[in-house]
Amino acid sequence: MSAATINPATGGPLGQDHYRELELANQRAKKVRKAANVAGFNGWVTAVFAVFSVPFALFSIAGFLVTVGLSVVAYNEFQGRQRLLRFDRTSTSLLGWNQIGFLTLIILYSLWMLFAGLTSGGPFAAELEAKPELRAALGEMDQFDYIYKILIVAVYGTVILLSAIFQGMNAVYYFTRRKHLEGYLRDTAKWVLDLQRTTTPA
Repeated sequence: MSAATINPATGGPLGQDHYRELELANQRAKKVRKAANVAGFNGWVTAVFAVFSVPFALFSIAGFLVTVGLSVVAYNEFQGRQRLLRFDRTSTSLLGWNQIGFLTLIILYSLWMLFAGLTSGGPFAAELEAKPELRAALGEMDQFDYIYKILIVAVYGTVILLSAIFQGMNAVYYFTRRKHLEGYLRDTAKWVLDLQRTTTPA
């Protein structure tokens, strides 16, 4: 007789009531596991950005700090995912505050780039300083400088706005998963909780 035809009530240590309890626990855990999937996705996306930022880390302090920050954010996302799968009460707070930290990193970097862009002479300043004949040929550069600064404000202002929306929504999402996690822990028998913690893949 194949394993598929064994009656759960007689083919193992668990009876029908146990399987029913496991099924209900799995239903209650769905939102928690979905949050773990979100954390895994966010972790991989952030890790990819961290890898792509490594070349910039070699040439500037700002680039180095951004790479380190992205790496920390990615690590915390993966840690939060593992804790969620183990139904750890600290997982939602870790993930929520991690997103707030990520938002802070993005805002600080964008403000620094805004400051640098608005207080510098623009991308052509050094070239024009070295070649006065080029300035004479192009004429008045104030208009080009003005357009450049408008673009700087538009780009980094948009980055701050979109990050506030995306990271802010992620943080709220993670924090609100706490009630689902608490509900699962409250309503699930200890033997079921122990079983799911040991059998759920990391």
